[in-house]
Amino acid sequence: MTTKLSLANLDAIRATAAVPAYERSDLKAGIIHFGVGNFHRAHQAIYLDDLFNTGRGHDWAIIGAGVLPSDETMRSKLAEQDYLTTVVEQDNNKSAARVTGPMIGYLSPGNPQATTARLADPAIRIVSLTITEGGYFIDPASGLFNPNHPAIVADAENPDAPKTVFGLIIAGLKLRKERGIPPFTVMSCDNIPGNGEVTHAAVSGLARLSDASLAEWIDANVAFPNAMVDRITPATGPREIGIAASDYAIDDNWPVFCEEFKQWVLEDKFTAGRPALEDVGVQFVPDVAPYEHMKIRILNGGHAAIAYPAALLDIHFVHDAMEEPIIQAFLDKLEHDEIIPIVPPVPNTNLHDYFKLVEKRLLNPKIGDTIPRLAQDGSNRQPKFILPSTADRLKRGEDVVGLSLVSALWCRYFEGTTDSGKPITFNDASADRLREAALKAKDNPDAFLALSDIFGEVAKSDLFRRRFAHALQTLWSKGTRATLQLYLDGHLGD
Repeated sequence: MTTKLSLANLDAIRATAAVPAYERSDLKAGIIHFGVGNFHRAHQAIYLDDLFNTGRGHDWAIIGAGVLPSDETMRSKLAEQDYLTTVVEQDNNKSAARVTGPMIGYLSPGNPQATTARLADPAIRIVSLTITEGGYFIDPASGLFNPNHPAIVADAENPDAPKTVFGLIIAGLKLRKERGIPPFTVMSCDNIPGNGEVTHAAVSGLARLSDASLAEWIDANVAFPNAMVDRITPATGPREIGIAASDYAIDDNWPVFCEEFKQWVLEDKFTAGRPALEDVGVQFVPDVAPYEHMKIRILNGGHAAIAYPAALLDIHFVHDAMEEPIIQAFLDKLEHDEIIPIVPPVPNTNLHDYFKLVEKRLLNPKIGDTIPRLAQDGSNRQPKFILPSTADRLKRGEDVVGLSLVSALWCRYFEGTTDSGKPITFNDASADRLREAALKAKDNPDAFLALSDIFGEVAKSDLFRRRFAHALQTLWSKGTRATLQLYLDGHLGD
């Protein structure tokens, strides 16, 4: 028998899961968060829940917000359970559930006027974001804000009726400026190098298209701290809903499952104050960049590296991929030979020990993280997680056999079938043009590298083009497993 998750039922749920030690009625909103997905609820919301459990920071509760139709689905599911979430933390040897309650409301994505009004509320001092790597309107090749994106152009032409997150943020800041209310901090929690700077470029860049004076005010007054965030958090499906019910007797519309490990490294740069997150494990540092590079290149780059060979070998779960000796050996060689050597030093951190921790996390069978999740949205992830390492090595005159193989595996994946002939389901906004280019690349490898908005200057390297072409042709002639073995034996570059 299960108990429906709600404030009224917390006493009953206490028997199988930890519940908030604070009264929800004591909380007051201080943060609006755009993009209430699983990662946010397993990360930022957890840190706030920890803080609130100490009896402090109760004026920093979260109001959710969104702009997409899918955000309405999340809003309605969470509203049915008083915005509570069951978070199941799973290590290799243990699992535990907790109910978190730092969210006290959720603005409807269908009512941008209400969202703008709430953004102008003086009580709101932070606006945070987890809108995925693809949500920042970045040109993949240049890494810069793209003012010509149709959604940005539309918001610039209609600033009083915004449809993007950044348009809404600007509308809220404009009201605060007009009313003499100090601005809020805009805090990105997405996996993007220099995410604060990228967010600043998007907000200021969009504002400048319609109101140069507002953009100047934003530049002078609004803080955009950089951050590194980390916690492996797979998507929720029937499996996770079923485990919450069978193991913890909780009927949760959308529980979150995650690993035990979590990390948040943050610049201490806030416009109007912040919660005392340092008391619950957040690292405040003057420069986030070393931590970002480490995480994005080693962990996220590792995710991107194993996603496509695993998919081509019909492997569904990440831990199963890491238990496949040839994939684990491929990742180990790629990281130690080509990625880790170009990651800048990180304070008080041994990069090889960090990679050992990454391997342990990827081998966790309880998480149930999937290869399809790692393989999705490659058109945004490859330029952020893989190609920067390739570009750095090329600039140093160093070889890129393994990194070129990663790009070739991505191309081979977009042909649309696995090595055994099973069809592949794509999850990428650019899937159609990627597949078209991948099919052409079977005879002409340069056709895939012609996606200049993705490969940029890297595709102009003769060495990279040769390595990519050889790897792709080997994948087609010998298959994924044999190609990986050639790489491990040191013969793929021959």
